[in-house]
Amino acid sequence: MLPLHGIRVLAFEQYGAGPFGTQYLADMGAEVIKIEQATGDGDYARALGPYFIGEGADDSTSSLFFQSLNRNKRSVAFDLNSPEGREILGRLVASADATADNLRGDVPEKLGLTYAELSKFNPRIICTHCSAYGREGSRKNWPGYDYLMQAEAGYFSLCGEPDAAPTRFGLSIIDYMGGLSMAFALVSGVLNARQFGEGRDMDVNLFDTAVFNLNYLGAWALNSDYEPTRQPRSAHPSLVPCQLYKTEDGWIYLMCNKESFWPTLCELMERPELATDLRYQTFPGRLEHREALTETIDDALQKRTTSEWLKVFEARVPAAPVLSPREALQSDFFNERARVQSLADQKGRDFSLLSPPIDSGDSRDDDTGAPLLGEHTDEILSGLGYVETELADLRTKGVIR
Repeated sequence: MLPLHGIRVLAFEQYGAGPFGTQYLADMGAEVIKIEQATGDGDYARALGPYFIGEGADDSTSSLFFQSLNRNKRSVAFDLNSPEGREILGRLVASADATADNLRGDVPEKLGLTYAELSKFNPRIICTHCSAYGREGSRKNWPGYDYLMQAEAGYFSLCGEPDAAPTRFGLSIIDYMGGLSMAFALVSGVLNARQFGEGRDMDVNLFDTAVFNLNYLGAWALNSDYEPTRQPRSAHPSLVPCQLYKTEDGWIYLMCNKESFWPTLCELMERPELATDLRYQTFPGRLEHREALTETIDDALQKRTTSEWLKVFEARVPAAPVLSPREALQSDFFNERARVQSLADQKGRDFSLLSPPIDSGDSRDDDTGAPLLGEHTDEILSGLGYVETELADLRTKGVIR
């Protein structure tokens, strides 16, 4: 039995941040039900390319982008704004532990997805919101996306070479961290509600998450005259050696973030005299002389290839090759970890996804790909007490799909 077995989550979600967070919940055993509109195409990520299972966007789950964020979920499609849809919503909320949404900050209140509205159906319901800029304040009605947060929270100013234009992080890291924060908030709220019998709203937003992730850089900036600057070769702002270095055939990243690694590195590079050089014996000294030390280490490392140095440094000096995503997913160590799963869509077409990073001690043998739009509408509504004639009538009226 997976850790979140028995928790039902209603997900009013789209695109990236919300689905990423609720997929964690689904992978850990929660029943995550995507609530989508009966009219239209549902979560617009269903049609998002450019890569699809098969030849193109020929059904509501062929997008590999959508599949990567919606594994192990179910889909119910109904008209949330109709009287019959509000009745369905009430019954669903009464059966659920939590809701999760990543809507614009002013939308949950407009749609009646806050605790003030939903508690009438279930006083223990946890209403979890992941907005762009928060549900209160001057920007609550602003749309917002990952790269905007990176720009405003300082990430662009930290990434890239010093003389280059400000550069974004290569992944939608704020979406991922925002979604994961939402999932953590939801589970925390459910734990509290099960203990004390009362639900609540739980709020996170992308902007606050982006700023919070500054962590020690933020602490430095708040409490000193420190002004973060970009460092050459993706270097650490104060610890040396911790950056890219040249090898015979490319690059290697060294991360000697403890003093004990420095003499070991000198020994393995066959440059033992560097360990006793007074300029380089401490982190502050190596920082002061970083430019000269970079040239020296480059000279030593260019005598061998990256793979050869990795064998030399193995388990003694923290080091990593610089790989593309495709190379990373073809590496020997990645294959050793066995973090790829094979799934099939509703047409029987095979595709691969990355496995969740949490090992809970139990493994599931019923992983499923993302659901078709409205795939589980009849099944779930039948579980709420709707009979076949009612379902047929609701479908005729266009209330459900």
